[in-house]
Amino acid sequence: MWAPDSHRVDVAYERLGAHVTTPLEPLGDGTFGGWIGGIGAGTTYAFRLDGERLLPDPASRYQPNGVRGPSAIVDAREFAWTDANWRGRPLADLVFYELHVGTFSEAGTFAGLQSKLEYLRLLGVTAIELMPVAEFAGSRNWGYDGVFLFAPSHRYGHPDDLRRVVDAAHRLGIAVVVDVVYNHVGPDGACWSSYTPRYFNDRHQTPWGAAVNLDGDDAGRVRELLIENALHWIHEYHVDGLRLDATHQFFDTSEFHFLAELRRTVDESIVDRDVILIAEDERRQIRPILSRADGGFGLDAVWADDFHHEVRRLLAGDCDGYFRRHRGTAAAVAGAIERGGQFDADPDDLARSVICLQNHDQIGNRAFGERLHHQIDPAVYRAASTLLLCAPETPLLFMGQEWAASTPFRYFTDHEAELGRAVTEGRREEFAAFSAFQDPETRASIPDPQDERTFVCSRLRWAELADEDHRRVFRLYQALLALRRTHAALRSTARHSVTAAAIDDSTVALWRYASTGASDAMLIVVRLAGGGTVNVPLSPVQATGRWTTVFCTEDASFVEEPAPIRVELAATSVRVSFARPAAIVLRVPTV
Repeated sequence: MWAPDSHRVDVAYERLGAHVTTPLEPLGDGTFGGWIGGIGAGTTYAFRLDGERLLPDPASRYQPNGVRGPSAIVDAREFAWTDANWRGRPLADLVFYELHVGTFSEAGTFAGLQSKLEYLRLLGVTAIELMPVAEFAGSRNWGYDGVFLFAPSHRYGHPDDLRRVVDAAHRLGIAVVVDVVYNHVGPDGACWSSYTPRYFNDRHQTPWGAAVNLDGDDAGRVRELLIENALHWIHEYHVDGLRLDATHQFFDTSEFHFLAELRRTVDESIVDRDVILIAEDERRQIRPILSRADGGFGLDAVWADDFHHEVRRLLAGDCDGYFRRHRGTAAAVAGAIERGGQFDADPDDLARSVICLQNHDQIGNRAFGERLHHQIDPAVYRAASTLLLCAPETPLLFMGQEWAASTPFRYFTDHEAELGRAVTEGRREEFAAFSAFQDPETRASIPDPQDERTFVCSRLRWAELADEDHRRVFRLYQALLALRRTHAALRSTARHSVTAAAIDDSTVALWRYASTGASDAMLIVVRLAGGGTVNVPLSPVQATGRWTTVFCTEDASFVEEPAPIRVELAATSVRVSFARPAAIVLRVPTV
């Protein structure tokens, strides 16, 4: 135990039905340690510093009674894995499905998630991304208020229940990525500062207070803890990657940046399978995904918001806050696809940009948690979905998107009363700068994060899949994912394998072709507003055969009353006539 400001550290535990306290020996470097025999998995324990109150273990593997209870020993070796032949999936194969364990299934548990894995396989996604599962205070939380980084929330089940999810996912060919939060700890139940304030560095401030100490005195201990946490998820839970929350809030002026150290350590630790590291970084810098040899951190990918922001401004008219920085035009949407986002340099591999129409932030940080399809016409939604899944970037779906779920996804918490009131007031004040919420009475109508109903209404209603309107959207997504999986031109992620352009103010065209050895090319024409006729040049595709339609959003499988798209081929162009917003995918042999 690292407790550099303490003179004495004891560990209290139960053995053979008796409460036992054993002092740990000072090791001379701010740590205390010792060996205790005769105990094992399931034993609960806590630490006492200088004779004061008992504290859980900051590196606890399980908190069976929540954040203020004792920690429990977990023996990860007891689980019988069946995925010995699993080697992960490369980034170019990934289609992410982001989900929140507590609201994804009716049960809201790891077991409930496991029961839906076969559904996800049939849908065609290849990776699930779990919003943070680390132990948090209260009965419900998005997960970004986690306080025990090593302990899956007891609200979702035992640690072995999460292992069962990963093992079962691997049997179905689905990778598992976990969202981890290293930029702060939650405000309720955290015990780091009780052991030592040196976990934080006052020289750097974040929206949550002093930054996690990555470059100050004793930063080595903190970095070691965080890297050990990453390795713990990869080794003890066999996860295939980590999504690193808000890396723009990692303040590190040291010569060897924490993210580069993390990448190196993971690579040294895992040599027989793919492990993906993804940054969330709002600075639009290319450095996180540059190789270490080129001065970067060597991460695999970064969440790139520009596609989402341009699409939402164009289709739903959002113009407050960060949407002001975006034009919301067809040309801007095409540019976001062709470059992967508005980075300070262009990535060569567009798979390194993870893009979406919806994610937990972009839905849940809206006042009422509306999804994109709640605000636009179904025909427009079908067209935008085609654009997302035919782009060369790595796509991310948010749970329920694939059937146009009726439920919102709202911000919810369950903090103790005083903190909860502050969260509720702060949530409503955040929207004071938005034009729609200038009136205090209107702000008061924003759902209370502390109200359990805010959480309950965010849970997916799986019975909706029995409704034919929802089934049509599901079939659309299933068909698009199959198309992406089976055509070489749509599998290529090299920047030079795509050209994107606005044909007019309402139409975006993508020319897709494989970088090497493929025998076909694809032309995707997406109409995002109204009807109309456009002439799309065949260049840069050098076609040698006949164009055929391989996908159309106006297929009877996807819409009750189709409005057919008319296609006329000419020597150098394709004339496409739309009755309403829609998308069509054409294929042509090139050799």
